[in-house]
Amino acid sequence: EHFWSLDKTENKVAPQLVLQIWDNDKFSFDDYLGSIQLDLNCMPKPSKTAEKCHLDLLESRERDVSLFEQKTVKGWWPCLTEQEGTKALAGKLEMTLEIINEQEHEERPAGLGRDEPNMNPKLEDPKRPETSFLWFTSPYKTLKYILWRRFKWVFLIFLIVFILLLFLGIFIYAFPNYAAMKLVKPFS
Repeated sequence: EHFWSLDKTENKVAPQLVLQIWDNDKFSFDDYLGSIQLDLNCMPKPSKTAEKCHLDLLESRERDVSLFEQKTVKGWWPCLTEQEGTKALAGKLEMTLEIINEQEHEERPAGLGRDEPNMNPKLEDPKRPETSFLWFTSPYKTLKYILWRRFKWVFLIFLIVFILLLFLGIFIYAFPNYAAMKLVKPFS
């Protein structure tokens, strides 16, 4: 745009959505964990579950979707952070993105004044484990939600091997005495 130009100019910019993850500390400064930048015209298709959400989702471009064509997108997106010059997974975001036209916005406004912001569309509460992750305040819940889900087969195999070794040890301890009693037969 030049100073002497009389015509209005119009610059079009691709719609970008930038989301950041921050650690909300109580006593110290908040820490930046990671971010994701989505181009709403050509963004990666989200994964259906958190387990399938990984960095390859952002690298593959054959599964791109446009929010303006699809109108609603729901799923999990990976957030990135830079660690020593390489990209690393900082976290996973579950979200629903919906784009509506002006008429729908006027019919079903979201959060005007003191109204509930979660009205149109009504989103269900996130599915989070009912635990504080401070292991010293609730060690049972920490074991149940964090350790048991990841290592239950290791615990079960360890328990079975421990019981088998216990029976083997009792057998080795008691067998010489039992064999000697069978050979000598002191009560007959």
